[in-house]
Amino acid sequence: MIVIDDVIVSREVIEQQFICDLDACKGACCVGGDMGAPLETEELEILENILPAVWPYMTESGKDCVSKQGVYVETPDSEYAHHATPCQKDGPCAFVNYDEKGVALCAIQQAHNEGKVDWAKPISCQLYPIRVKEYPTFTALNYDRWKICDPACDLGKTHQTPLYEFLKDGLVRKFGLEFYERLKGAADFTAGQSNEKHPKE
Repeated sequence: MIVIDDVIVSREVIEQQFICDLDACKGACCVGGDMGAPLETEELEILENILPAVWPYMTESGKDCVSKQGVYVETPDSEYAHHATPCQKDGPCAFVNYDEKGVALCAIQQAHNEGKVDWAKPISCQLYPIRVKEYPTFTALNYDRWKICDPACDLGKTHQTPLYEFLKDGLVRKFGLEFYERLKGAADFTAGQSNEKHPKE
């Protein structure tokens, strides 16, 4: 593990190679699972405030879901957050829609891309498959291994891209640039030690 101030980072975060492959997975992480996107407390009001701007980008099923459940639901049994985005009856997050290839898209992200809202999406979405778990005295970052992301792991290996590098924007947004640079320094040091132990023939 890597410790940066009060944040403990699993070694998998720096060792796993990963690049999202939407052509292969079709955005399955926004569709599957047992709950919607985990939400931080300060994100609840943001999501409520931007809903009118996001509404035109949502599917009718998603709109019906939010109308009945609200923009967020309580998740008392979740280890990651006390609230999450609601899910439609067939599984997808309420804010999911689809492109012509059947790839799941985020209505919030689409509204952001077109300048309708300043907020891109929940930080849990931008950091996935890194999961953030808050404890009383520290924060833990772990890699959430899920079979639907196997193509992303293969693509990451092809391009030799570590998970933490692929998720740089999310890590900087959540923890700041200094944190990311310290994480990268630790990753480079760890890689150097590994090369010393296992030199190329």
